[in-house]
Amino acid sequence: MIVDLLVSFLLLASGILVLTAAVGLWRLEDFFLRMHAPALANTLATWAVALASVVHLTASTARLALHHWVIVILLALTAPITTMLLARAALFRERAAGQKDGEVNRVHSSSTAPAAASQPASAATSVSARPVRTLR
Repeated sequence: MIVDLLVSFLLLASGILVLTAAVGLWRLEDFFLRMHAPALANTLATWAVALASVVHLTASTARLALHHWVIVILLALTAPITTMLLARAALFRERAAGQKDGEVNRVHSSSTAPAAASQPASAATSVSARPVRTLR
């Protein structure tokens, strides 16, 4: 009974984490921001599912079942590499299109540049230096 509740909780937590990743994909506007949400949430969700399967199989077979951690170890090794390669490909594509790094969703106003230069360093990074959301 307690094992079933623990397994149910871990699987439910995994589903909530994947739902969080989906909302992050939906809400974030830039490719580089969209990469961040699923990378973290899906990795944690995979850990929760693997732990749930280890708990369930250990309780049902009465011996320690650790072979499911191979999936998590492979994911922990391959997910960061895949994310890095996707980021490099997107950055290369932006540079080939003639855009500077991070210029995709930024709005630069020439009227705020002199005002920001005359302010102290702490005030210069206020509202004028923040990215502005654009309508699509």
